[in-house]
Amino acid sequence: MTLEEKLSSWTGPSSATEQDKQERTERMIREAIKGHAAFDGCDLSVYSKGSYANNTNVKADSDVDIAVQCREAVYWDEATEGAHPPSGSYTGIWTPARLRSELEIALKSKFPGQVDSSGSTAFRIHSSSARVDADVVPCFGYRYYFSSSNYREGAKVFKKDGKSLVNYPKQQLENGRGKNTRTKQYYKKAVRIMKRVENVMVAEGVHREVPSFFVECLVYNCPDSVFMESTWTKTVERMILHIWQELEGDEPAVDSERWLEVSECKYLFHSAQDWNRQDGRDFVKSAWNYLGYAS
Repeated sequence: MTLEEKLSSWTGPSSATEQDKQERTERMIREAIKGHAAFDGCDLSVYSKGSYANNTNVKADSDVDIAVQCREAVYWDEATEGAHPPSGSYTGIWTPARLRSELEIALKSKFPGQVDSSGSTAFRIHSSSARVDADVVPCFGYRYYFSSSNYREGAKVFKKDGKSLVNYPKQQLENGRGKNTRTKQYYKKAVRIMKRVENVMVAEGVHREVPSFFVECLVYNCPDSVFMESTWTKTVERMILHIWQELEGDEPAVDSERWLEVSECKYLFHSAQDWNRQDGRDFVKSAWNYLGYAS
């Protein structure tokens, strides 16, 4: 098999069987939440996120990521003091601890013996012959105010130790779709290629494991023109070269030159991330050598 044939075979999504399992898993999680009496009357939004929702996952990374977002309380931050309009404090029952506790009960009732609650953030539901693994994350509504009438909406996740983080799943979904449209549907295929490259390198002991989301962000930061080459061999070559060259050196001092996550709401590289610029260079260097590109 030529390199072009191999890369072309890696562009597709998970198999139909795998997708059926993903959909069944999501449906059962929704049923667990809907059937839990304690959630009656609570304003909840249950939605898929991550590579599953964005259709960029591959078989080795076919987990389902589900957010259970409580909209009873909305947390907020402001760009400048006074940007957030005056409002009263939330006095209802839905605290982070209460939401996590009730969600755990609901999931364990639906999936007895299959829910791992030891993680700091998500509940892990183990797969079966009819389901894939799933991560279920309790979270709350979140707004970042630039002014009283201009804000960015996201989701605030509280860890068990009280620490928190903010994600922007809606923006990630919209931006991924937008880039895919601009590149005539080649962007997401390119993401799947690079994720499969990572999978096989790990399986063969060529390179350490790299987070799937990080790979997706690296590909997202490549110019749209990269994905318009006439062959996958050339597209992947240009992706690797762009990532390698652009990540050389320290993080730019000018914010507009820094790389962003797919949501474009957070910087890709900062002290709280699980990766750094060198990790990106190491990954594409290994991919370059593994795929047999000339030096």
